[in-house]
Amino acid sequence: MPVESIGSTTGAPTAAGSTGNKTIDQDAFIKLFLTQLQFQDPLEPVDNREFLAQMAQFSALEQARQTSQNTNDLLSMNATTQALGLLNRQVDVAGLGAPFSGTVIAVQFTTNGAQLSVRDTAGQITTGVRLSQITLVKL
Repeated sequence: MPVESIGSTTGAPTAAGSTGNKTIDQDAFIKLFLTQLQFQDPLEPVDNREFLAQMAQFSALEQARQTSQNTNDLLSMNATTQALGLLNRQVDVAGLGAPFSGTVIAVQFTTNGAQLSVRDTAGQITTGVRLSQITLVKL
């Protein structure tokens, strides 16, 4: 997943399972687990340690997924705070053709992160400026 240079995530999925990958949630895992118990061969039952290991692995994966989601949320909040902190500030912008200076007049939040609107010294407004394109912030 690409990450902007000063902290925001881009293209982050909005909810677990919305990315179309082939994963199961906790409820589906429990149903699968119970079905496996119900239909096991009574003459050769599966070892209890194997079931406990499967539960522990699933628990660890769920915790890792939650940690990843929380990290993405923190990065998004950080980028939001940074973008709002640039309102009415003089900035230098690069990466949109010729570098220019201007004042941040608006912040728009999209699925790709915060995008700034910058008014240059001639009064022309440039929209869609990403945080990573800001090279200098002046007081």
